[in-house]
Amino acid sequence: MISKIIAEDLVSRAREAIAVKEDIVITCHVGPDGDALGSSLALWHYLRGLGKRATVVVPNRFPDFLAWMPGAEDIIVFERDAARAEEAFAGADLVFALDFNETRRLDRLEPLFLQCAAPRVLIDHHLNPESFAQLTISYPDISSTSELIFRLICRMGHFERITLACAQCIYTGMMTDTGGFSYNSNQAEIYTIIGELIKIGIDKDDIYRRVFNTFTPGRLKLNAYCIYRKMKLYPKYRTALITLSQEELQRFYYKSGDTEGVVNEPLSIEGIVFSVFMREDTDKIKISLRSQGAFPANKVASELFGGGGHLNAAGGESYTTLEEAVDKFRRALPRYRQLLEEC
Repeated sequence: MISKIIAEDLVSRAREAIAVKEDIVITCHVGPDGDALGSSLALWHYLRGLGKRATVVVPNRFPDFLAWMPGAEDIIVFERDAARAEEAFAGADLVFALDFNETRRLDRLEPLFLQCAAPRVLIDHHLNPESFAQLTISYPDISSTSELIFRLICRMGHFERITLACAQCIYTGMMTDTGGFSYNSNQAEIYTIIGELIKIGIDKDDIYRRVFNTFTPGRLKLNAYCIYRKMKLYPKYRTALITLSQEELQRFYYKSGDTEGVVNEPLSIEGIVFSVFMREDTDKIKISLRSQGAFPANKVASELFGGGGHLNAAGGESYTTLEEAVDKFRRALPRYRQLLEEC
């Protein structure tokens, strides 16, 4: 038995909105990860099963290791095909915003999203969502947006409409947003849901292989380089830091998603409870933060890098040089020493 976490009035409003709309756009945050794509494609499969004209539009390209997901070939990538994205939003009578809590997370897709006259439904699990949607379904205690999609479909009385393709997408999102169920995943109902997805027919072992065991030689070498050459330990603060410059990324023929999971590796070191990864992008420094126990990675992300997220998994950005971002982080570490020592 799965508890009815989503409020009944929200379920009713979502059901009513879907019932009277036909052309529905689903979108997610820039740099789509497994949960963003998993939740988007799961909802897409569900809506198509209802006979709706649903379209998924994402801001930019997603990692190759997620391209196997059913329906991925039908996704419109804004940075590659702005005209089709504009056409989809122009014809939409309902827009679902998944896995982001503020519109800036849409990056260059943000103006198109905000200009669209269609009502918006936000489904997300991040803290403090902005008020940009007419209907907001936000539950930060839930481990992934994909889990929320499963719960919403079931609460609307449509569990039987979860096809194998839909179930595969839900599981992928749940698996990736918990690091293979290694953090933010200690709630019993997560595994009840997984059991239901297995009954539908997913092969969880195959999904794991498709996501985590598809490294290119360049990606494997880059990951090894990160640990052997770039990992800096701060034992006094139980912290690790990995940085990569644009030059280093190009040296290993970097593609989107190649550094996925690197930030988690230092947490396997005894005594390390906080890990940070900084990657130099073309116009900013992308920062990923992971922690163990009660240390608030989201607090550091918010205070230092204008970001946020969950207790053990967060992200942020810096519009400085890589060296300046690293210096800011190092100088701030003493501020968090007591919290780190208590973990």
